[in-house]
Amino acid sequence: MKKLLLATAVAVSFSSFAQDRFADVQINAEEVGTNVHMLTGAGGNMALMPGPDGVLLIDDQYTQLADKIGSKVNELTGEDVRYVINTHFHGDHVGSNMWLRQNHDATILAHDNVRERLSSDSDFDTAGLPQLTFDSTVTLHINGDTVHVFYLPNGHTDGDVAVWFEEANVLHPGDLFFNERFPFIDLGSGGDVDGYIENVETLISKINDDTVIIPGHGPKATRADYQRFVNMIKETKAEVDAMRNQGMALEDALGNGLSEKWSPWAWNFITEERWIKTLY
Repeated sequence: MKKLLLATAVAVSFSSFAQDRFADVQINAEEVGTNVHMLTGAGGNMALMPGPDGVLLIDDQYTQLADKIGSKVNELTGEDVRYVINTHFHGDHVGSNMWLRQNHDATILAHDNVRERLSSDSDFDTAGLPQLTFDSTVTLHINGDTVHVFYLPNGHTDGDVAVWFEEANVLHPGDLFFNERFPFIDLGSGGDVDGYIENVETLISKINDDTVIIPGHGPKATRADYQRFVNMIKETKAEVDAMRNQGMALEDALGNGLSEKWSPWAWNFITEERWIKTLY
């Protein structure tokens, strides 16, 4: 009985912590292109496009923020979300899927691999699974714009898509862009450093200096910001490659560290140590 009571107390305590973590989070919106808004809160940045064909939302952050996201969408548009595109399967990008399906009757679109990975996750409610999946490219002609959704294999994960609003000239590359910080590359879920670099360079080649970028994480960005980001990845990779070629074990490389100029890119989730491990 004591063990049961302790387990119950721990579960309640953890649940309260999870709720408290999001209690003060506000969903903020900024118009970044014609009829396209960038929404921020906690987790991955979102994009919102309202219009006569229905509200389109790119990513939907954590489950605990679903009601706040829905309220912000209603405040901005007076309508519910009709379509959702998931850029990949991580919880800070798909957490509100179930709520938006049940409360807004939203249709969710994602790459085949996103549905497959979420289907195999026992903690993910199947009610939030994408109803529409694809293996390469989808084009939406919606709300006066042409929205291109295209798959970029084995970069951040094995299910990454980028979304480009052609008329608005806004790009949402999901977690193929962590602006001003080291990226998380999910090596256990199909992510790959070289693939990540290649995918970012592919996206940079598709945009111009006027393109506004909504990164997966970090502030609104430009093409120059995106180029600076991929340059950082290539240069830090070269430093770690050089240490490996000199025969340094991982522990020695961690002790040696990266050049001091990269220290501002470290953050609480991807520290310099974790980034070196990823590159190594």
